[in-house]
Amino acid sequence: MIKKFSSFIAMCAVIALMSSCALTLPVNATGNAIGSKVGTAKATGFFYTLFFNADASIQTAAKNGGIKKISTVDVKHTSILGIITTYETIVTGE
Repeated sequence: MIKKFSSFIAMCAVIALMSSCALTLPVNATGNAIGSKVGTAKATGFFYTLFFNADASIQTAAKNGGIKKISTVDVKHTSILGIITTYETIVTGE
């Protein structure tokens, strides 16, 4: 009985560690035409609070994509059990 229970707990731990959640949300849109360029900026942190030298700003994403006129801005949030959290800003434009 104890062996089955510990196997069940181990299986649950493996499933929990391998699970993650990702959500992409629109943040802003302008009147500019949808461009062909895409720029991203990413910040990864731990426990939702510890972000070291992370920059996921719209300005950095636009600069990384060589975008001068922004069309849309999206933010993608990924979390693995709240331990590792990633915010990615996605900018499209020309």
